[in-house]
Parts: sequence; structure tokens; C-alpha cells
Amino acid sequence: MATALLLPGYTGSKEDFAPLLDGLAAGGVLPVAVDLPGQYESPGPDDESRYLPAALGEVVTQLVQALRADGPVLLLGHSYGGLVARGAVLAGAPIAGLTLLGSGPAKLPPGPRLRAVEMGDPLLREHGIAAAYTVRERLSESLPRAAEPEALKALLRERFLASSPAGLLGMALGLRTEPDRVAELAAVLRERGVPSQVVAGRHDDAWSVPSQSEMAGRLGASFATVVNAAHSPNVENPPVLLKTLLGEWKSWLQAH
Repeated sequence: MATALLLPGYTGSKEDFAPLLDGLAAGGVLPVAVDLPGQYESPGPDDESRYLPAALGEVVTQLVQALRADGPVLLLGHSYGGLVARGAVLAGAPIAGLTLLGSGPAKLPPGPRLRAVEMGDPLLREHGIAAAYTVRERLSESLPRAAEPEALKALLRERFLASSPAGLLGMALGLRTEPDRVAELAAVLRERGVPSQVVAGRHDDAWSVPSQSEMAGRLGASFATVVNAAHSPNVENPPVLLKTLLGEWKSWLQAH
């Protein structure tokens, strides 16, 4: 049976994929959602550099190698997790397909999300993790989105405060500095014959939809948008995202 390894984004966690798990399993793919090192319930090192995409990609490669013993592994990375997934492929992860979800070709472009990362870094260093979370709460309130249930707000706060400060700082550095490695990734995917897709919420407010479409073209990947979704289609419109993923993945696995 094929496995889908699901990598969350910056300040995210495995719970971000909960709306997809049953549907993926029913579609014949075993989902494995993880906290990256330093996220929520996964411990990590104190070295900030170990949270850059290339370094985390090496860790993910080891996990892919272990999962591959039970069958082909599909790799999905959301947002910062997409940069990590790219790092894993470049590190030699033996995958059967790659999906980049709400992720981009390089560092975050100018905008409210980048400003929040830039503001949060000195706050975290000087005043601690709780002060940094206050900035994120203000950002969330400024973005157009549906009101969040209190239970969800509690989870978001709990997982942020449980995260490794070094992990938050290292990933924030990655979001501010990651170079464009699309050409490298495209060459590796072609060499290994690995199919890929890029999926974006139609109203993504992190990396623009045109930039994600352009990245797909450079990769030779398919491109799809998810209606009624912004940066996190996995929680904003899971039924449409699920259909998009399974439609592509089944064709990959049949050819594998």
C-alpha cells in the first residue's frame, strides 16, 4: 500500500491534516502526518541552523527511507513544509511523487506574513515565545478568514507555545532567506522520473498563485487551484483538495 507523508508548515503540526486523513485512507493511500522536528509534540535540536529546509530535508529523507519498506511513498509539503519536501528530494529521498501545497519557489515575498516573521524574531529572542505568539494572533485577526472556534484557538496557542524556540527561529530564518532551487529540483525529478504537482488555494496570501503556477511550469508539474481556499486548503476546503490529490496520486501509482 502506498504511503502519503504529510509535512506541515511553519508553526503548524500534524493536526493540520486531520480533515484529509479518512479520505486519503478510503482512497487507498495510508496517510502519515507528522510534526517536523521542533514542532508541537516533536522535540528538536537547539541549533537553529538544523531547521533550515535543507537540514530538515535530510531528516525527512530518513523517514521516507523507513516508510518505503512498506511500499511507495508520496511526499506532500504544505507551505514551509514544501520547502522541506524539496530539501528531502534534493537529499535523495526515494519518493514516488511530490506535491507542493501552498508553497513557493523561494523565501516568502513581501507581505503581511513576511512582516509577521520579521517582527516575531526579535520578540521571541528578547521577550520569549508568548510575546511572539501575540504577534501571530494580531496577524490572524488582520487577515480575511472565518471566525475560529475557541477550541481551535486554544490548540493553535498550545502548539505554538510547545514548539522549540530554536525551531521557530530557524524556520523563520528559512522563510526569510531560502534561495530559489526550482531548477535543481526540476533536474532531480526529471532524472529520477518522479512526477510532481503544485496545488494552491485560489486566494493564497503567502506565495501568490501566479508564482506557484510559474513554479509548476518550471518543474514540469501539474498545477491546480482549490476554490474557496487561501493558504491552507487542507483545512479551508478539504473535500476539493482531497479530490485533487487522489486524482493525481492514483495515476502516479498506477504508473509506478
